[in-house]
Amino acid sequence: MLDMLFWNGRILTQDGVLDVGHVGAKDGRIVSVHEGYPNQRVEAHRRLDMRGATLAPGLIDLHTHGADGHDAMDATPTALEGMARFAARHGVTAFLAATMTSEESAVLAALRNIKGHMRRDLAGARLLGAYVEGPFLSPARAGAHEQSVLRAPTPREVKAILETGAARVVVIAPELPGAGDAIERLAQAGVIAALGHTAASYGQMVAAAEAGATLVTHLFNAMTSLHHRNPGPVGAALTVDGLTCELIADLVHIHPAVLHLAVRAKGLDGIALVTDAMRGAGLPDGEYSLGGLPVVVANGSARLQDGRLAGSVLTMDRAVRNLKDVMEISLAEAWRLGSAVPARVLGLADTKGAIAEGMDADLVVCDAEGRVRATMVAGRIVHGADAMGEDV
Repeated sequence: MLDMLFWNGRILTQDGVLDVGHVGAKDGRIVSVHEGYPNQRVEAHRRLDMRGATLAPGLIDLHTHGADGHDAMDATPTALEGMARFAARHGVTAFLAATMTSEESAVLAALRNIKGHMRRDLAGARLLGAYVEGPFLSPARAGAHEQSVLRAPTPREVKAILETGAARVVVIAPELPGAGDAIERLAQAGVIAALGHTAASYGQMVAAAEAGATLVTHLFNAMTSLHHRNPGPVGAALTVDGLTCELIADLVHIHPAVLHLAVRAKGLDGIALVTDAMRGAGLPDGEYSLGGLPVVVANGSARLQDGRLAGSVLTMDRAVRNLKDVMEISLAEAWRLGSAVPARVLGLADTKGAIAEGMDADLVVCDAEGRVRATMVAGRIVHGADAMGEDV
């Protein structure tokens, strides 16, 4: 007997879209995906009528600092629990909690807190680990990071980060002293080296990719702009096949035309949507903080007092809808950049990011435009349990 049967809805599968289909889940896994309506003899503890809505794979946010008044640097269980609940309300079934540049002790405290809550039930999205953004960033492209505590990577500090067991991504500006050795060390440890907050040359970016870097942190933001005789970080990100690029598709961090350009250059499989959200996400306009710096949230953006962008108030479901509208592509195509691509980046493509037999039952019920109605993590509804009719 199935634990749960989703039926009477449109299914976004890894092989295409089923206009009418049904999906069965048992023990936290997807065990059946079929076209049409289910036979009444199919037994399930819960038969959930989607009423013509769309069933999509769970979104994965690789890069989020906080939301709903919480921040990963708070280094508390409450912060991670709040982030997990907020994420689930927006179709996210798994996420990385991002740290900010700070003194080493503060960064390590946040990482240990994250490690202590990985794979725990947070009554929302699953916490997969940490996205370490800082302190190995270029002072010339610090963005909203405190410049006084930026530093080059050393073998000792890289080792300390790895020993927490929390890091899944570590951001490094490849022009810093010791960056090449650090990237190689991270790659050997199975941790993703991301290139960002950088004024690197094109050659330095290529060398970093050859050393093992595979991800570019929020493409275009906090890096030297593209120039036709000096392609720099952007030129490398757009042309090196081994680099997947994050995009903050809030239409504030990058112009719609540039979003369009990036996707056309990298293809739908070369872009991972992220939020880079901060604690003001989901809350009214006002004054908040990021990395200990005061931030003003107003009119859909988060900025330091001098006007520099400081994270975002974006949600993953909104990012998907923005991409869909800008690119004029289908919901299924846009959704991949928030599900299948991040799963591949994390090495989890065999369990997450798609609806297929054997995959984790991380599922989202949404309308035709991608507005979330319900979210399911490992076979359990964590948001919107009342959004669907139940046929017992």
